[in-house]
Amino acid sequence: MNDLSLQSRITAPLRTPTDLGAEARVDIAAALTGLLADMFALYLKTKNFHWHMSGPHFRDYHLMLDEQGDEIYATTDVIAERARKVGGTTLRSIGHIQRLQRLADNDADYVTPEDMLAELADDNRRLTGFLRATHAVCEEHNDVASTSLIENWIDEAERRTWFLYESTRAAR
Repeated sequence: MNDLSLQSRITAPLRTPTDLGAEARVDIAAALTGLLADMFALYLKTKNFHWHMSGPHFRDYHLMLDEQGDEIYATTDVIAERARKVGGTTLRSIGHIQRLQRLADNDADYVTPEDMLAELADDNRRLTGFLRATHAVCEEHNDVASTSLIENWIDEAERRTWFLYESTRAAR
């Protein structure tokens, strides 16, 4: 291989071949990348609250948030790889996540367990909306593989919302 051929391979844009078309590639990859930023933001907040949980229900809440964090994290690689499979690119750094995320961070020194669970329930509810919007973009471009994955993630987010909500309700 000559130097010119090697140089062109090194500087060639990352563009996986796809039959979805140029507009679909751009739209779907952008929607998935925004979703990925939110997933990382939610993952880190869930782990933050997991690490800083306290109180009489510590064990139950600590374990629930650990399980939810694992579930959220499991989606991240699939989302990023899906963006690449459709011919786009995806996140490159923590700064990139920060620029795209729609879910707010929580850097407070102390948050009550009830407020932690309520905030995560709200974030998961919002995430469900972001998932539905991303699903619509993928559906518009007939990307059935992405829509199928997203449908499962919607169910997972709704389940997390339900568990978090029920954990904050007063017992009768």
